[in-house]
Amino acid sequence: MTPRQRVEAVLRGERADRVPFTVYECMLPQCEVERRLRNKGVCIVNRRHPVVKKSTPHVTTETHTYSEGGKQLRRTDYHTPAGDLYTIDQPAGFTSWHAKRLFTRPEDYKPLLFMIRDAELTPCYEAFAAAERALGEDVILRAGVGATPLHQIMIGWMGVETFAVEWMDRRDEIMTLYDALVQQQRRIYPLVAKSPALHANYGGNETGNVMGRERFEQFVVPHYNEAAEIFHQHGKFLGSHLDGNNRVWADLVAGSGLDYIEAFTPAPDCDMTLAEAMAAWPGKVLWINFTSSAHLRPVPGVEAETRKLLQEAAPADRLIVGITEDIPQERWQQNLLAISRVIRAEGRLPVAAGTVPAPAEQALCPTAV
Repeated sequence: MTPRQRVEAVLRGERADRVPFTVYECMLPQCEVERRLRNKGVCIVNRRHPVVKKSTPHVTTETHTYSEGGKQLRRTDYHTPAGDLYTIDQPAGFTSWHAKRLFTRPEDYKPLLFMIRDAELTPCYEAFAAAERALGEDVILRAGVGATPLHQIMIGWMGVETFAVEWMDRRDEIMTLYDALVQQQRRIYPLVAKSPALHANYGGNETGNVMGRERFEQFVVPHYNEAAEIFHQHGKFLGSHLDGNNRVWADLVAGSGLDYIEAFTPAPDCDMTLAEAMAAWPGKVLWINFTSSAHLRPVPGVEAETRKLLQEAAPADRLIVGITEDIPQERWQQNLLAISRVIRAEGRLPVAAGTVPAPAEQALCPTAV
């Protein structure tokens, strides 16, 4: 099977020839080791090709970069008929840090609401399909629905401290933004579901002591379920990037419409082992983040952790081992080779009765190594 076929087989509940091993595209620099990993079956998860384009035709946006105190900063100004907003971000590799979020004062509610209601959504299926063909069989493209509405307001626009004040003092204003975002998301669900993408992430990065179980149950899970119902009508799969502590709402996740839990990070980094997650979420695919702390161990320790994960997930037909967090620069090459080596040797899945074993794997990229 090709790397993409393995991932797709597990998502569909079918039998792959072995446990898939995936890496985000931004965490796999192009080099000799990257080529070796791809030839050995690593699948690159590419998130750079959306299936829906969002535009705000009545909002003018300006962006400029500058240096302050030795830091490179990027300011983005948004000019709307209801008022102006701006953000300041500090680029940091594949991510960025917020120096100033979009919302900082009550006067910002009106322009924010205008921006939500001004959004136009356009499918861009052809570009996605063309990229999928061009990138080939050792890459899988992932679509995205976006953040869940309350998470977008709390984390994306306000920040936790500001949100806490606004939640107590001006909850009606927050709920007006929330309701507008819900309507926008409901326009996105069918567009993604009808796209060429087989799977898409919806939200994530939730933290129990910030979102809280009650808000998660009331404001997050219903959106998973609503989107999943539409996705399943079109044979598509929905997941969420739940990379933190999940014990507080494990039962809610189990009862949700999610097909896979992406970026789940096993104990001791978070509060559930892989074995516990497998038991708590029957019928769901665990597309995990390889235990981040294990990257600091010597290579035999990385290999031992890989074996442990395979054993805890046994028979491992619902497991995809992924790399979704950065690895120390001096360790990523030897660690990913070690994980790949163990999965290739010990991650093979039993062939279902009546099926023909897959042919021997062929190198996807030429290499002299």
